[in-house]
Amino acid sequence: MKYILYKLFDHQNLSSDESRETLIRMSRGEYNDHQIAAFITVYLMRSITTDELAGFRNALLEMRVPVNLSEYGAIDIVGTGGDNKNTFNISTAACFTVAGAGYKVVKHGNYGSTSICGASNLVEQCGVKFTSDVNVMRRSLDKCGIAYLHAPLFNRALKTVANVRKNLAVRTFFNMLGPLASPAMPGRQMLGVYNLKLARMYHYLYQQTDVDFTIVNSLDGYDEISLTAEFKTFSRHHSEAIYTPEELGFTRAQQNELHGGQNIADAAAIFHRILAGTATQVQKNAVIINAAFAIRTIMPQMSIAEAVSEAREALDSGKVKEVFYEFVRINS
Repeated sequence: MKYILYKLFDHQNLSSDESRETLIRMSRGEYNDHQIAAFITVYLMRSITTDELAGFRNALLEMRVPVNLSEYGAIDIVGTGGDNKNTFNISTAACFTVAGAGYKVVKHGNYGSTSICGASNLVEQCGVKFTSDVNVMRRSLDKCGIAYLHAPLFNRALKTVANVRKNLAVRTFFNMLGPLASPAMPGRQMLGVYNLKLARMYHYLYQQTDVDFTIVNSLDGYDEISLTAEFKTFSRHHSEAIYTPEELGFTRAQQNELHGGQNIADAAAIFHRILAGTATQVQKNAVIINAAFAIRTIMPQMSIAEAVSEAREALDSGKVKEVFYEFVRINS
């Protein structure tokens, strides 16, 4: 690690192989928390390169506990986090909305490191017990269309650095890695990122795969479609595009209207109001538009308006609420 740190401090980049080896050794416990913190801090002061990101991703995928759910053709909807917006759990709510619309979802998530309430915090608050039992996941997918993969159960490296990330409480390159390293390696993904530079990097990486993907970034810095500003998408099946909320039939939101509260209980209360149909229109719209672009990733021939209609119907009909409580029953 001393060699690696001196190389980075000298403004040199790591090769893909060096990045891969460093993360593998980190996961084996060969470095202490101070060394890990120093390593992470380098990437707070300069941008990660595509080779470095690819090497880190390769390490995570190589070390993961694999989960084969490929027969379901499921999608994951996941954001990098680290946008410092403290929104409610939009991506998680969108996952259950997509499942409520009749599609299969394999959600990869973790506890919040830069936010108050990550996806794992939320579902755990609702009574979910995390498992690596693939039979439970299959039963969950069969009965309610969604399975949940709690990241530390499937990748030792993420568990090894969890304490350092939590104590730093700032965005790190692990925020970039989480969405890239689902142990199920789903064939469909909708990925939210916090800036266009990272969106382009993701786009480059995903073009080298056979994954059907949509990458989204709100141009005011959200790692999801916030409807607070224009947003850009990159997709396997559609051209790069910039949309305004208004052209898609939505009223532009204000940032404070998406706030996730002060603690996990606040975030869970918002989530339950969305399920119950008593959330604000702005909160519902944020969930619907993200679910719609995920549906369109699965069904690229569908228009955005049709996908929005499917997502809205799933939410308004109570189907999403039904799916969620069945999910909790199976996974508790």
